[in-house]
Amino acid sequence: MRISLLKSTAFFLFGLVSLVGVARAAEEGPYHFRKEIPVGGEGRWDYLSVDEAGRRLFVSHGTKVSVIDIDKEALIGEISDTPGVHGIALAPELGRAFVSNGGEAKASIVDLATLKTITKVATGPNPDAILYEPGQNEVYTFNGRGQSATVFGAKSSEVVATIALPGKPEFAAEDLAAGRIYDNIEDKNSIVVIDAKAHQVVATWPIAPGEEASGMAIDVAHHRLFIGCGNKLMEMIDSASGKIVASVPIGDGVDANAFDPGTQLAFSSNGEGTVTVAKEESPDKLTVVQTLKTRRGARTMTLDPKTHRIYLAAVDYEAGSGQAGGRPRALPNTFRILVYELTGAPGQ
Repeated sequence: MRISLLKSTAFFLFGLVSLVGVARAAEEGPYHFRKEIPVGGEGRWDYLSVDEAGRRLFVSHGTKVSVIDIDKEALIGEISDTPGVHGIALAPELGRAFVSNGGEAKASIVDLATLKTITKVATGPNPDAILYEPGQNEVYTFNGRGQSATVFGAKSSEVVATIALPGKPEFAAEDLAAGRIYDNIEDKNSIVVIDAKAHQVVATWPIAPGEEASGMAIDVAHHRLFIGCGNKLMEMIDSASGKIVASVPIGDGVDANAFDPGTQLAFSSNGEGTVTVAKEESPDKLTVVQTLKTRRGARTMTLDPKTHRIYLAAVDYEAGSGQAGGRPRALPNTFRILVYELTGAPGQ
């Protein structure tokens, strides 16, 4: 009886140590906090975009886009007059940026050197995600309330097509070699596939068991999409067939996804205050390697492929706010960018 009790105790302790070890590994993982970059100012925020060649980070914030030097890790400028700004698409080879202004149903075309607006293009209601398609030198705005995509020339600024969509569009991704653009239809639990030359929806794929997908990223080498679903799943989907080949659990309140081709890591930024980091072990296997603690409300994110750092926007909230289901109240002038880096990555 004593031997059995000792064995039972030993097995229990071993199991407990194993669980603690797994939890600690998931928390520690490959990524760790680097620093905060203060931005300040008021207003809501949405997408972040990295200009890898120009070494700048563009952050939507209220009625402007804040611009940060990511090597010096300091605020260096802004793009003004972007009411209700959502997304930023970059075309360094053209010296231009494109900004979706949800508050005025327009997209700004911006000079990357001066950060001054060249002109604005009328879009459908509430342009949200925005994407530059270099194959045709065109820009797509995905219009939330308009349930459409507006396509205009990146050089000419002329609207060339309006594509009807079956619901409310969210994040988009593009495969240049395939000539395809993918977009989440959040309220229909589906993905649409757009032919970039024909400007037509050529397929619609269900994402069940996923629901309310917002974030999207792509691994073009292995033809895999990563989508963040509102029911706490990240799905890996074959971008040729629409087949769901793997999924992993993520945190609550996902908004953005990213994929790093250099490390084969996929990311999900969750408003609960975590980033789920998953490894694409193979084109059919996805494994969570870390649940990175960030900040409450840090739901939007982007990645710098050169340094492998990830960037998230965050604020501090008034204590106790948002507890009864209401929107938490942000403390004034606390807007900042959180920087996390990969252990052993370049620049460390």
